[in-house]
Amino acid sequence: MANAFRSLKNTNYRWWAIGAMVSNIGTWMQRTGQDWLVIKELTDNNPSALGIVLACQFGPQLLLLPVVSYVAERYPSRQILIFTQIIMCILALLLGLLTLTGLVTLWHVYGFALALGCTTAFDATARQTFVSELVTGKDLSNAVALNATSFNLARLIGPGIAGILIAVIGSGWIFILNACSFVFMLIALFSLNKEKLIPKSKSTINVRQILDGIQYIYQNSYLKSLFIMLFLVSALGLNFTLYISTITVKVLNLDVEHYGALISTLAVGSVTGSLISAKQSIPTLHYICFGALLFSISLLLGSFAFNYWYFSIMLILCGISVQIFMTTTNAMVQLKVPSEFRGRVMAFYLAVSMGSTVIGAPIIGFIAEHFSGPWAMRTGALAVLCCSVIGIYNLLKKNHLNA
Repeated sequence: MANAFRSLKNTNYRWWAIGAMVSNIGTWMQRTGQDWLVIKELTDNNPSALGIVLACQFGPQLLLLPVVSYVAERYPSRQILIFTQIIMCILALLLGLLTLTGLVTLWHVYGFALALGCTTAFDATARQTFVSELVTGKDLSNAVALNATSFNLARLIGPGIAGILIAVIGSGWIFILNACSFVFMLIALFSLNKEKLIPKSKSTINVRQILDGIQYIYQNSYLKSLFIMLFLVSALGLNFTLYISTITVKVLNLDVEHYGALISTLAVGSVTGSLISAKQSIPTLHYICFGALLFSISLLLGSFAFNYWYFSIMLILCGISVQIFMTTTNAMVQLKVPSEFRGRVMAFYLAVSMGSTVIGAPIIGFIAEHFSGPWAMRTGALAVLCCSVIGIYNLLKKNHLNA
């Protein structure tokens, strides 16, 4: 068991892990508070407005891909992270003050979500590369695994805390607390021993190289299918904020504590799915198809939620299945791509997996508003079913060629 936490023996990584854990919890608290502020306090349960917020927050991951790639290659990750933590701290603080003073409007939230999304685009990429500057090669995979565990644990803890605190002290203080969490991250970054940081190799990346990476994906039919599947799941399937908020408020008539608890329930499934995926030594298309099909069925069954406990169980299944799909797809893409293209392809992978929300969230929000939350969830189930059909087709095609 101690070997599973071996990276924490590294002082620099230990500082990073503590700061990241506190920051991640604060981030998930803010996400929960922001969603509740939009759906319950600033609108009359308007899912379309929440869809726009999500698009503003996650769209920059896709739109800023060339700029983010250039900055990540050009500047030290620690400097980028210090800058992004300061910006995100200021944004959370300002949104908190506007909310506490009663001056906040929906347009303010749109603006702050867009600013946060732009900053997060740089922050997320820097975080991914910074781990390799903290630990040596033999501990790198362990450090990456601990990072993923930290993120999922924060996703488990943050929303539940936020749900309780919103009911007690209001949404505004949630944003203030998140601003404080970035201070912990800044302390960790400034406490690192810079002499022990492992310098990353610097290279120049340009738009032509990024386009070459996209062209490589397009010319490889297997990879192209994986990215189409990833897009369908990310754009239309991974809209849990909309699903959970609309069903919690409009179908089950529950309060904010239950909303936070349901998001944490989803995280229970995600942690379980991560552990299941970790047991697979070699990623396979069979496993990807299984994850997609189970995710589609879970979304469909979840759309018929009739009480809190039934919906919770379906969300656990959703968390397990989507984690199986996402983790295995990520590993499969890396396995299929040669090292000279891997960085660019994975940057595009990150952009698609997070940035496709700019397309899917407004669509799902529109369906939730004009039809219902359950029908929005069924739309996601249909999209993921199409994803599984594509995967099964490629699987049968591969078996036929090998016959």
